[in-house]
Amino acid sequence: MKSAISILGLSMLVAVSACDSKQQDAIENKYENQADKIENMSDKLEQSADNVTATVDNQVDALEEKADKVREAGEAAKEKLEN
Repeated sequence: MKSAISILGLSMLVAVSACDSKQQDAIENKYENQADKIENMSDKLEQSADNVTATVDNQVDALEEKADKVREAGEAAKEKLEN
């Protein structure tokens, strides 16, 4: 009788741990999915920041070129006035 109770208890323990394992797996999957979503959002945000940086860099380059042309034109006008 003792062995039957022990076997019954052991089988109940295995059944409960199987349920816990399924629940644990479901919870782990849920949080892993959330972590993946956050990581994807982070990647998109980083890519967006890179795009903004590239755009700003291009605008800075264009403004520097315009400033150089204005300087050159000013120097040329100054030389004409001096001569």
